[in-house]
Amino acid sequence: MAARDLIRRYLELVRFSHTLFALPFALLASVLAWRQTAIEGGGWRWQELVGIVLCMVFARTVAMAFNRLVDRQIDAGNPRTAGRHLPAGLLTVGSVVGLLLVCSLGFVASTLLFLPNAWPVWLSLPVLLFLCGYSYAKRFTAWCHYWLGAALMLSPIAAWIALRGEVTWTPVLLGLAVFFWVGGFDVIYACQDVDFDRGRGLFSLPARIGVGPALRLAMLSHALMLACLLGLWWSAGLGWLFLVGVAVVAALLCYEHSLVSPQDLTRVNQAFFQVNAVVSLGLLVVGVADVWWNWGP
Repeated sequence: MAARDLIRRYLELVRFSHTLFALPFALLASVLAWRQTAIEGGGWRWQELVGIVLCMVFARTVAMAFNRLVDRQIDAGNPRTAGRHLPAGLLTVGSVVGLLLVCSLGFVASTLLFLPNAWPVWLSLPVLLFLCGYSYAKRFTAWCHYWLGAALMLSPIAAWIALRGEVTWTPVLLGLAVFFWVGGFDVIYACQDVDFDRGRGLFSLPARIGVGPALRLAMLSHALMLACLLGLWWSAGLGWLFLVGVAVVAALLCYEHSLVSPQDLTRVNQAFFQVNAVVSLGLLVVGVADVWWNWGP
């Protein structure tokens, strides 16, 4: 196989474009951390930005590659996922294991960019283990969606620790917003596989409590996300621009929930991929704009 084709298949395997879901929150936390450091008379280094981006890309690639390895037999039995690269034979198990190992080493090596702050180095392996642990969650808990939420929640908190060496309410509230946002939209996404999950004895909230109650729980989860964003606005001392952004996010989430119902799940992918990409990128843009407007030169 040509190197270009192999790289393309690797990128498709881990859905590299979906890095947009978590990376903007890590970058927003970084901007807020750099602002706090500057207020205290400190500065920032370009290598920190490089480290944030590399750690996010490597960590997500590890998590996705591990998930595809662990779930390859389950994916093969599900008509919706049977065309994925491992079940379809487009990539071998050995090649994906190789990708997993290289990206794991890349993640640990990238944490060295934050030295002399050693916290990222010490926490690198526990973080990778937690991220990979999500792949087994559906085998024993219906709350697996919120394990995924907790995995992505780490992105802003870890970025703050890497840059500040501490944890405060600002990254925690941003992380909780990610937790409820991801958990909610993953519940919506899982509604597609209710019959398959029940037949295979897999756990998910839609399979356990039904599609209708699961969609209502997802709506509650997204309401809690908005509450956390309001808490972030207050905790971080953000201004009206960010508040407007929260209002727009609320409208987008209402639109997302209008796209799906227990009787019609045909637009789940539109709700999952399109709306959520706008939410994550939009919050980054309004957050950075707010900081620049109220604090920048």
